Amino acid sequence: MEDTVSRSVDQASPSLRDLSIKIHENPELNYAEHRAHSEICNFLTSQGLNITITPKAYGLDTSFLAEYGQGGRVVTFCAEYDALPKIGHGCGHNLIAVTSIAAFLASVAVLKESNTPGRVRLLGCPAEEGGGGKIKLINAGAFTGTDAALMSHPLSHLPHISARSAGVAYGTCLAAVGFSARFNGKPAHAGQTPWLGLNALDAASLTYSAVGLLRQHIKPTDRIGIILPEGGAATNIIPDKGAIECTVRSATLNDMQSLRTKVENCCRGAALATGCTVDIVPGWVLFLLPIGSGSGDANIVRMDAYADIRPNDSLCSEFTRYMGTLGREYYCDLQLKDVGTFSTDMGNVSYEVPSFHGLHFIPTPGGTAMHTEGFRDAAKTQEAHDVCMGVAKGLAVAGLRVLFDDGFAAQAKADFEQDRKFR
Repeated sequence: MEDTVSRSVDQASPSLRDLSIKIHENPELNYAEHRAHSEICNFLTSQGLNITITPKAYGLDTSFLAEYGQGGRVVTFCAEYDALPKIGHGCGHNLIAVTSIAAFLASVAVLKESNTPGRVRLLGCPAEEGGGGKIKLINAGAFTGTDAALMSHPLSHLPHISARSAGVAYGTCLAAVGFSARFNGKPAHAGQTPWLGLNALDAASLTYSAVGLLRQHIKPTDRIGIILPEGGAATNIIPDKGAIECTVRSATLNDMQSLRTKVENCCRGAALATGCTVDIVPGWVLFLLPIGSGSGDANIVRMDAYADIRPNDSLCSEFTRYMGTLGREYYCDLQLKDVGTFSTDMGNVSYEVPSFHGLHFIPTPGGTAMHTEGFRDAAKTQEAHDVCMGVAKGLAVAGLRVLFDDGFAAQAKADFEQDRKFR
């Protein structure tokens, strides 16, 4: 099995490199990844492997589903391909796409060779960068019946991880949610009759200060991000409108909800203190869709909460074992998982099915972080691609163990059920 996986990935690597460059050079934002969607579907069709391909899957124009096999268990590889505003593929989703495609093709090759029951899927997952694409896919039933879901994300080397490590297998991330608070006051002339006004900017500013004081009472893994996008139009008018946008992150969904309540109470207290009213609107405001995008007057896109990742012990251990045979050491401490401070909708998937979300290090100049132009440039290099092809082999081997090994599949499921007790 492992020889077939390695051979398949190596054979597909040059054409996948071309596909990665096409995606990288044509960055597309959330739910607008039409070219990437077409390029990937056309690529899969060109392989001539009798793969069933469903474009625009699950009611999303830029999702797709590719599937091969019959009966048995189901493994899903998740492909992302959306980009960031202004800097393009500064998160390396072009690499995520081809890594998952390579793992899928290698799994297809093994299924063809073995002629045993089992189904492998490649799921196109749009809008990870702020759109919650996987959440929509979960709600549409895309992961129903899946026995394991796998993917891996590129990033620069983490300073607290050994320099000899190739990445992190057993790691998680922060749960995250956003909301808006809109303060409504009363306008008045700031020079003539300011006492007649109710200052909504004061309410927003007081909220900002209250959150600052709250920080001494939060956990080390908690994060609060807050901005004031609205606070008046003229200096001679008491502002009757004010607003904050807030992102709350915590190690678990339960902790996140608790912290969110505390921050929302800061908003309510500020409104009470200033005599204003406040409307709290759930969901992030992370990006605006272009006018005429089909979203109607709701061109402001709000995103649901992202869950923390619940790493599956068995999947992490198997991926780590195989990568070791390639000479690539992965951090995989099952007692002390690495907590990343990013957030992803793959966390929501890990609450639904046994999941693996690896982090693999690619060469970056000076350890350039994600979401920068430097990381964008690194995501286009041959060196980064080569790293990802090795990762694809590990994903395929771990996924195939779920398909072929009854005991392993049962243990992965048992790990998942055991984890439910600690959420």
